Amino acid sequence: MMKILPLAALSTAVALLAGCATAPPAGPRLDTTLSARSQSDRIKYIIIHYTVSDLPRSIKILTQQEVSAHYLLTDTEQPFFYTLVDESRQANHAGLSSWKIYNQLNSASIGIEIVNPGFVETPQGRVYAPFPQAQIDQLILLLKQIVARHDIKPENILGHNDIAPQRKQDPGPMFPWKQLADAGLVAWPEASRVAARLPGYQQQLPDIAWFQRKLAQHGYAVPQTGELDQATRNVMVVFQSKYRQSLYDGVPDAESAAILDVLTSPLPVMQMAIPPTVMPPPQPAPGTVPTE
Repeated sequence: MMKILPLAALSTAVALLAGCATAPPAGPRLDTTLSARSQSDRIKYIIIHYTVSDLPRSIKILTQQEVSAHYLLTDTEQPFFYTLVDESRQANHAGLSSWKIYNQLNSASIGIEIVNPGFVETPQGRVYAPFPQAQIDQLILLLKQIVARHDIKPENILGHNDIAPQRKQDPGPMFPWKQLADAGLVAWPEASRVAARLPGYQQQLPDIAWFQRKLAQHGYAVPQTGELDQATRNVMVVFQSKYRQSLYDGVPDAESAAILDVLTSPLPVMQMAIPPTVMPPPQPAPGTVPTE
């Protein structure tokens, strides 16, 4: 004989069964009310490249192949950026790279590719393509936003050739680094300081070991052999093509020495004079008449 449960008991049983069927929480229980004091932004560097391709091929390479970048700046009449990789994710643009004590900069950088044909080899030598001013105007606007978001230091906005001088030329000697400096984005040697140092180096040029030490101090990966080997020449070419674009033959000379010295010699800290303590005049005691 079937026993019929009261309505209240039936409701309780259904609730118990429903509770048993409830799935456990999908993830861990997290409390986000605390925050560590010791932390920093993952993004430390901005790396600038050129594509050595036209726009359609640049898009294909950067979206369908192993190489990628966070942004692609077009060479259209009114240039604009394609956002290809979110800044929170790693793009594969730097490759084998180093700067100062850091290696493999993909994980700590934002990569910006600029559509530019790069260079052509001619009987007179390698000829690099210029960057339209409209492109540079857009680039400066984006750089200022990225710098504000991630607090990027001026010395950490670099070219691909800075971080891979043995295998890369981009963005090349036509890239207007001085415009970025004038916009407050990159560090630049003060012309008056360079001029003050130049005569001394014209009289006595440092040896190759001095150049290698200074280049390494600035940030480049350069051998410390004391000899002007090909690897050292390659680094000198990159350095000169950034800071002395009128001549970038890789030969250490007086002007290169003066520029390098200024870049690696911080400005002296100005000591502010402490004014003497001024004591207030004595106040008369209550009930007395002040005298002159």
